Amino acid sequence: MEKWFVKNIKGDFYGIGERFGIDPVIARLLINRGLCTDEEIREYLQGTKEDLPDPALLRGTGEAAQLLLKKIGEGRRIRIIGDYDIDGVNASYILYRGLSRLHAQVDYEIPDRLNDGFGINDRIVEEAFRDGVDTLLTCDNGIAAIAQAKLAHTLGMTMIITDHHEPMFTEEGGERQLDLPEADVLIDPAVPGETTPYTRICGAVVAWKLVCVLWRLAGIPEDEAWQFVENAAFATIGDVMELERENRTIVRLGLKALASTENSGMRALIRAVGLEGRPLSAYHIGFVLGPCINASGRLETAKEALRLLLTEDPGEAARLAEKLQELNEERKAMTTKAVEEAARMVEESGLAADRVLVIFLPDCHESVAGIVAGKIRERFYRPAFVLTRGRDGVKGSGRSIEGYQMFEELSKVSHLLTKFGGHPMAAGLSLAEENVDRLRRELNGNCRLGEDDLAEKVSIDFAMPIGYISEPLCEQLSLLEPCGKGNEKPLFAARDLRVAGASVVGKTGNAVRLRLFDESGAAVTGMLFGDADRFLNYIAGRFGEQEKERMLRGLDNNVRLTVTYSPGINEYRGTRSLQITVRNYR
Repeated sequence: MEKWFVKNIKGDFYGIGERFGIDPVIARLLINRGLCTDEEIREYLQGTKEDLPDPALLRGTGEAAQLLLKKIGEGRRIRIIGDYDIDGVNASYILYRGLSRLHAQVDYEIPDRLNDGFGINDRIVEEAFRDGVDTLLTCDNGIAAIAQAKLAHTLGMTMIITDHHEPMFTEEGGERQLDLPEADVLIDPAVPGETTPYTRICGAVVAWKLVCVLWRLAGIPEDEAWQFVENAAFATIGDVMELERENRTIVRLGLKALASTENSGMRALIRAVGLEGRPLSAYHIGFVLGPCINASGRLETAKEALRLLLTEDPGEAARLAEKLQELNEERKAMTTKAVEEAARMVEESGLAADRVLVIFLPDCHESVAGIVAGKIRERFYRPAFVLTRGRDGVKGSGRSIEGYQMFEELSKVSHLLTKFGGHPMAAGLSLAEENVDRLRRELNGNCRLGEDDLAEKVSIDFAMPIGYISEPLCEQLSLLEPCGKGNEKPLFAARDLRVAGASVVGKTGNAVRLRLFDESGAAVTGMLFGDADRFLNYIAGRFGEQEKERMLRGLDNNVRLTVTYSPGINEYRGTRSLQITVRNYR
């Protein structure tokens, strides 16, 4: 059941519109996004790299840069330990290029998702020691590597950790005690006491800031480090970070850089997925390019994705890009099958009554567990964990909803887990198979989500009649891009629209084209994507089968809908027309 609510934030919409030369609708949207001052609005609309904070403000970057320069000067071997997702691959690339520019003796290792699991482990530390590595440099992982930091020190190795995940903690008598690894230098904006003004950055941005400080100390012009903004933007979107403040500026400028990237591998991937010559959006990173980078770490090795970014050979780049695209197609097929199985388990068992879904799919490929958890979360609007049978017990991933702090909830059941980590909205975990049912019971027993929490929230910016939609307004809405988590697409509402006609369209027949009129006679085409059968069943149940048929035939009918929508311009064979995308209806 959805719960609609309209934001009702007051402000000087017309004054802001005049000062910034924008429609008052855009001004109202900016206020809805928490922008209060002219300076905040200016940075949101026009932010440049000069608006980004000094990277040296990130605690530990100066100390780590000095230590790395010392190691490079002494000819010590440095090994980067990355992660197998979009963020980890881009962070590894940034650090590798950053150190190579200083002629460091540097190589890299990325854990294998199936054999190693997330983050640095004992095998990786011991193997580095045997290889004569002096310094371990992590990225996008390491904050939970308490045992591995001790092992590295026992072996006489130096360890620098760069991460952005939440630190481990224990709670005694209501007091929280952090459990931090004893690294030589620890850089993680999620650790309390951070000095940089904005802390919700991804691992690749942490790595980029370190390289900026490192190059600054080495005397390299700071503008040269700007080449990594595209990787920082790619990772920020791919790791689903909030697109606000510093992140928004990085992504907005990084997307422009990506469109004309000089990286051979990135160019080849853009070409392979059919986006060459087109403006790139956050959507393209999140749902087209990014999944190809992730697919290598899910089904084979993330080193293939890193090789793609590192290669300067156009032929090898094309080969690797094609391979990643093929792996992603394989991953999509596996995901679809697993989602159907997981949904069937929820609907046909006692799981449907749970407030926290814990779904055990023994034969599901563990690399897609997180994606499946995300799809199940969307379908049932519940925190969802999908567990699979791995080589050393059960592994899984979770995806959360607002109001359920996933990492903290796992901390409460840590006695059942062999390993876990993550964010408030996503987490990974490992446990013995005999603990699966107990995990389900304890997570649900601890859960404090009420009925209101389990009603999906539809946040509407404000009601706007469809007659107000125009091409100039739609063009100005692009000022709010890039949109994503923390900067959602504008959502408007229109009441009591007459549905003069409807038709099922699309290659798979899963979209509906609607002819909509309001009481003033204003008309617009509406597109509803997703589940056409669900929509038609709703119309039949609410208005009757006969009215549904009259609507489909374009005859007079009694079908009336209140909808939420996003307006836009549809371009087809050189013709432009106004169109809305219907997001919700009732």
